[in-house]
Amino acid sequence: MIYHVAARADWEQARRDGQYTMSTTGRTLAEEGYIHAAQAWQLTGVLDRYYRGSAGELVVLVIDPERVRPPVRYEHAPGAPPGAGAPFPHIYGPLNTDAVVAARPLLAGPDGEFSFAPEP
Repeated sequence: MIYHVAARADWEQARRDGQYTMSTTGRTLAEEGYIHAAQAWQLTGVLDRYYRGSAGELVVLVIDPERVRPPVRYEHAPGAPPGAGAPFPHIYGPLNTDAVVAARPLLAGPDGEFSFAPEP
């Protein structure tokens, strides 16, 4: 599985539309060129770096990459030096909602940090 952090409202809109077109918080697929995703072991770092102290309701989309219609490419973060961490999955097109097998609520702890553990 791969994972994407989404605003609950954006995910609910995608369910009505049949496709998800946000890349990351506040940026669309059209603006960014792909949808950011992460492997399970990368997600906590993403949450700490980009979402700590975020306002609004967030969900983690649990995505089956075998069901994603657009290409999924594993790439290093733009601007990262060679060898800096493992590549992240990027989805190059609108995410078909039937590839999302779960949308798990994401709640911050009292210190504003998020934690996430993939289900076995």
